[in-house]
Amino acid sequence: MARRKRESGICTLFEDEARAGGFARIAGLDEVGRGALAGPVVVAAVILDPSAPLPEGLDDSKKLTALQRERIAGELRRTVRCHAYGLVGPEEIDSTNILVATRRAMLLALEGLDPRADFLLIDAIQLRESALPQKAIIHGDSISASIAAASVLAKTYRDALMRDYDAEFPAYGFARHVGYGTSAHWAALKEHGCCSIHRRSFRGVLPEG
Repeated sequence: MARRKRESGICTLFEDEARAGGFARIAGLDEVGRGALAGPVVVAAVILDPSAPLPEGLDDSKKLTALQRERIAGELRRTVRCHAYGLVGPEEIDSTNILVATRRAMLLALEGLDPRADFLLIDAIQLRESALPQKAIIHGDSISASIAAASVLAKTYRDALMRDYDAEFPAYGFARHVGYGTSAHWAALKEHGCCSIHRRSFRGVLPEG
């Protein structure tokens, strides 16, 4: 029996509503890496080209395989109007907190857009630090095409960074778990202690006592 093809709920309804309201440069934003024990939190900001077709299978990055993400990310980089990334590293995460760091990464990503956005669609977060008109959408990466595109670009970008860190810190297996708290990662932390890209403020990263 053939396996039923997964259907995506992605649409451009939110983008179309913003354009109907007079906005022309609608940016989707999403983050990846908030829950990781190591590495930066990464935000992608994306302004789609409404005349370009969406990549086949575009969806929340968590619902896609690594091969699907890489294919879709490559197509997005060729077809979107513009995109940019914002990164905040472990030291700033530790000195503030992960939510503050995520908001900071969103602002950095927005600063990198050319042309600049005039309306924001954000996955679940109201970015009070920006004066731009915006809409926070719960599960936006499963609904909004712009936010889904941002989720795929952020995920593939951060995964590539973590592969580079794996070469620098081979004891931790960053290429496999990209910094998240898998059993293998916890075991490596127990054996080797933390390295310079670990978030020391996260519970369990530093030994107790």
